[in-house]
Amino acid sequence: MFGKRAVSESKPAPARAVERVHAMDSMPPVVAAKPGTLSAAVPPPASQPFAADNRSEDYYQIKATIFSALIDTIDLAQLAQLDPDSAREEIRDIVNEIISIKAVVMSIAEQEQLLQDICNDVLGYGPLEPLLARDDISDIMVNGASRVFIEVSGKVQLTNVRFRDNAQLMNICQRIVSQVGRRVDESSPICDARLLDGSRVNVIAPPLALDGPTLTIRKFKKDKLKLSDLVRFNSISEAGARILGVIGRCRCNILISGGTGSGKTTLLNCLTAYIDVDERVITCEDAAELQLQQPHVVRLETRPPNLEGQGSINMRDLVRNCLRMRPERIIVGEVRGPEAFDLLQAMNTGHDGSMGTLHANSPREALGRLESMITMGGFSLPTKTIREMIVGSIDVIVQAERLRDGSRRITQITEVVGSEGDVIITQDLMTFQMQGEDDQGRIKGRHEGTGIVRPKFWERAAYFGLERELSEALDALQV
Repeated sequence: MFGKRAVSESKPAPARAVERVHAMDSMPPVVAAKPGTLSAAVPPPASQPFAADNRSEDYYQIKATIFSALIDTIDLAQLAQLDPDSAREEIRDIVNEIISIKAVVMSIAEQEQLLQDICNDVLGYGPLEPLLARDDISDIMVNGASRVFIEVSGKVQLTNVRFRDNAQLMNICQRIVSQVGRRVDESSPICDARLLDGSRVNVIAPPLALDGPTLTIRKFKKDKLKLSDLVRFNSISEAGARILGVIGRCRCNILISGGTGSGKTTLLNCLTAYIDVDERVITCEDAAELQLQQPHVVRLETRPPNLEGQGSINMRDLVRNCLRMRPERIIVGEVRGPEAFDLLQAMNTGHDGSMGTLHANSPREALGRLESMITMGGFSLPTKTIREMIVGSIDVIVQAERLRDGSRRITQITEVVGSEGDVIITQDLMTFQMQGEDDQGRIKGRHEGTGIVRPKFWERAAYFGLERELSEALDALQV
C-alpha cells in the first residue's frame, strides 16, 4: 500500500512509497509562514454567524505546494479502493510526513486545518465541505473561484471561502453532478442535480458563465420540519397551521404558490406529513428533494438528453406515466410547463389530495400562470374550458412569501370557490397583515381570518370527521 504506515512497518517499503520519499526530497523548499499568519480556523458552530476565513496567502501557497506533492506521489487507483475513513487516514499520514520533511512551521490547530482542507479537496467537495456541514446555511452561491456567498437567516453574506482556481471549482461541480448520472461541460453547460442528502444543485459553466463556473446549492435541513416548527418560526399562526392540517388530511387538491426562496418546498414537505401511511404516493421532480416519510412512496425524476440529444424524459412524461401506476396522490415538485394540464387532469379524475408548487406572487397570479402554462403547451382549448378545468381541480392555494427582512411567512390561504362566466371566484380564509417593524428591523404582523366560517371544502372535511376541528380553527383566527 502507499502512505506512512507502509513505510513505518518492518516489511520492505513498496516501490511507490520509495518514489514518494524521493519526490518529496526533490520538492522546492516550502516557505514557512510567519507566526500568526495562519488562522487556527475551525468550522464555526451552527448557532453563530459566519466567521470570515482569515487564512493568509502564505497558507494557500503552502497548501498548494503540499497538495501538488501529494497528487504526484499518491496512488489514486489504490486510494479509490479504500473506504472513506481509511482513505482519509492515508492522506493525513502522507501529508503529515510531507510537512515534517519540509519543516513547515505551523501550530497544531493550523496543521489540523490544513489536513482537513486537503482531505476535503481529494475526497469531498473541497472548500464547500465546512459550509455544507452547517445546518444554519440555507443557500450556497459560488460565483467563480474567488467569490462564495451564503444565506443565513434570510440574509446573504459574502464569505472569504475560495477555490484554488476555476479548474478546481469545475472539477467539484462535475463530481457533484456525476453522482446522479448527469454531466456538465462546454457541450452541456447547464445542469440541475442534487446532493446525496437531497439538496438542490444548479451549475452553469463557461462559456455561458463569463466569470467562471457558477454553482448554486439550496440546502435542506437534516431534520424534517413540521407545521409546528413553522408556528415556532412565526411563519404561520397556530390556528392557520390547524387549518392547513385539516386541508391536508381531508385530501384537498393543493397548489403552493410563492417566489424564489419563499419556502414552497419546505411547506410542501410539511403538508405531506398528513398523508395516511396506507396511501400510494408518487412524486415527480426535476431534482429529487422531497422528503416523504410514508412507507409507500414512488419517487420519479426527470432525465436530460444524452450527448446525441436523445433520451430526454421531461416532467410531462412523468406525470402522464403516473396515471398508469395506480397512484392515490400525485405530488409534483414544481409545475412550470405543459405538465400543468396533465396534473389538473389527474386531480379531476379521482386522485384527490394531489399537490404541486409553482412560482407566482399571489393566488390570483397562480391561477393565471396555470392557464398560461396550459396554453403554451399547445392545447387549443377555449379559455372558459381551461378555467372550468382549474375550478374543478384546485381546491386550495397557499401563498408563501419571503419578506424584506428575510423572514418567510405564509401570507394567504385561499380556496377556489367556482366561476361566474369566464371569471374564477376565490375567497381568502386567512391573510397576513403587516404591522410595521421592531427595533431590529424585523417585520411584525399577525395572521387574521376573513370572517369565513363555512368554506367550500366543509363537506369534504365533514366526510373525514374533521368539521369540528376546522370550525374551531376558523373561529380562533377571528380573535
